[in-house]
Amino acid sequence: MLSDTARPVIEATLPVVAAHMDEQITPRFYARMFEARPELIDGLFSRANQNNATQQKALAGAIVRFAQHLLDHPDTLPEQVLSRIAHKHTSLGIVEEQYQIVYEHLFAAIVEILGDAVTAEVAAAWTEVYWLMADALIKIEKGLYAQQANDQIWTPWRLVAKEAAGRGSITFRFEPADDTPATAGRPGQFVSVRVKLQDGLRQCRQYSLSEDATSTTSRVFTTKLDEGGEVSPHLHAHITVGDVIELSNPYGDITLDSAGGPIVLATAGIGCTPSASALQTLAQEASERQVLVLHAERTEQDWALKEQMRESLAALPNADLALWLEDTAGAAEELSARQGFMDLGHIELPANAKLYLCGPLPFMKAVRSQAIAAGIPATDIHYEVFGPDLWLAA
Repeated sequence: MLSDTARPVIEATLPVVAAHMDEQITPRFYARMFEARPELIDGLFSRANQNNATQQKALAGAIVRFAQHLLDHPDTLPEQVLSRIAHKHTSLGIVEEQYQIVYEHLFAAIVEILGDAVTAEVAAAWTEVYWLMADALIKIEKGLYAQQANDQIWTPWRLVAKEAAGRGSITFRFEPADDTPATAGRPGQFVSVRVKLQDGLRQCRQYSLSEDATSTTSRVFTTKLDEGGEVSPHLHAHITVGDVIELSNPYGDITLDSAGGPIVLATAGIGCTPSASALQTLAQEASERQVLVLHAERTEQDWALKEQMRESLAALPNADLALWLEDTAGAAEELSARQGFMDLGHIELPANAKLYLCGPLPFMKAVRSQAIAAGIPATDIHYEVFGPDLWLAA
């Protein structure tokens, strides 16, 4: 918790810091840090997310939200927020020593932007906020690293199959390329992928395990081509069967609960990948849980994992599917696709269900609001974000 000395200072200065954090402080922080430590952009930070400013917004949102939580709930930490950040960090190999680097350049940026307003008292209070957050993350991350079957951040995996999966998407299947013990994942988790691009720079992205999540002899993920990105175009165009790339251990805190209650999986586009993995696992376990799958696509042909998901649904005695297509032309009649965007207004949601969301941020915001209006408590709604968490930033 905040000290009695820091609390009134944070209360007084949070509005000012929050007003400048997103547009001024964090951009200056990253510029300073990469100028001093250019090696950090190679294989750690996303160049694309720096260029489009999403990483800056995510960092600003995390710090401001953490400080606000300390004021509103002085006896607790925002565990859900910290867990989400920690899982992303461990998938990239963030270590304790790097928090000092961030502190040095972030606080230099704060002083540079706010100038004389950063008195010794203000600096001490915000230093306390930073290290409360950093120490909490370091503790969680150490625990996550200790749970792995190996002590490696990156291990080599060989591509054994590359399969089309709907229009614009490809499923990649890997097997271990050495004898490093592999960590079993859980349905809903992701791995980080690190590849060397054509210009020689290494870049990382996270992709959900779309099949065989618990396997230690394979890693399977499905990606949709992002023509404006860097990693998915490289994977689609340049990685071929037999190539070896680096993958992290599986991480991610949005996994199926083991309580056995009803589940609603609401996804859009390539956000279906964690749901496909969860459905496959439920089918393999011959689960009798009530499962409602809600999925939205532009067209049926764009549905990346249609056959896998329908096969799993057919094996589950208490599972149903509702599908929305922006364009239903040519869609199979048995899919009973609704035209337009996902709308829960005419869907009977199971009582006491937990809702799992994955897809573009506007989609998740809209469906979450509809689900709450339909009676699902916010605490029973979980979401997964690809890339920086801009929902958190908001």
